[in-house]
Amino acid sequence: MRNYATAVRDHRGEPRDEVMHRTHAIDGDGRSMRLVLVNMSANGLMARCEGAPEAGGRLRITLPILGGIDAVVRWSLGGRIGCELEKTIPLADYYSMLSIMVRAC
Repeated sequence: MRNYATAVRDHRGEPRDEVMHRTHAIDGDGRSMRLVLVNMSANGLMARCEGAPEAGGRLRITLPILGGIDAVVRWSLGGRIGCELEKTIPLADYYSMLSIMVRAC
């Protein structure tokens, strides 16, 4: 029997890289919130956050090398959010950013 995590991973269709990176985001109303990125790919991420941004909300998330990137909250549950990035991060930039995140852990 498949568990929830497996079902989500299969639905996403894209593997995620495990990270533990502290950053912040600005919501659509201009409020700042702290995030801890838990995993990510070139198209999305999961993070722990303060507050409870609503699904459908927009965030501007600060990432190493890239600066601010725009994302849409796809789900929010118990202090965690899943976001889809507005634009795919080019792979060269993604791996450069990922190497900085991994070194910082």
